[in-house]
Amino acid sequence: MTNIIVVFAKIEDAKSIKNILVKNGFGVTAVCTSGAQALGYADEFHDGIVIAGYRLTDMICVEIKENLPKGFEMVVMASQRVLADVLGNGIIGLAMPLKVHELVNTVDMLSQGIVRRRKKQREKPRIRDEKEAAVIENAKQLLITRNNMTEEEAHRYLQKHSMDNGTSMVETAQMVLALK
Repeated sequence: MTNIIVVFAKIEDAKSIKNILVKNGFGVTAVCTSGAQALGYADEFHDGIVIAGYRLTDMICVEIKENLPKGFEMVVMASQRVLADVLGNGIIGLAMPLKVHELVNTVDMLSQGIVRRRKKQREKPRIRDEKEAAVIENAKQLLITRNNMTEEEAHRYLQKHSMDNGTSMVETAQMVLALK
């Protein structure tokens, strides 16, 4: 699920947008009236979408965007004239009066992008530090000498057992070394 934060100066406006999103199948994580509140919620999450009006009680939307964590997208809802001033700062604009399908389609598109980024991040191979690599190498050497395995067989052994046990290769290697 994508974290969605709705922030407008008037709580009624924020709740109206939340209701539209909820009716269309989106979960709204937070509803607030100030940029500081929105940034506080955003800091709790790695990524998400902030839907905001142009001017809030304590800052304007551009200031929120500048302070959002890297994985957040921002949608600003305002008049066409005001949107011309904020677009190009990594902000997506929706002109008022609001067309519900434009809001829903925009949030859906951004959510799919966030899901794709998360998936790519999970699939990225993890980089081990020298200490972890040394533990794995020592376990492989122990398996090679003790069990007459090749380097490839020792590697596969560690890989298979870490997958079977739901542990990392480093944890499996540590277990092998503990059983010397």
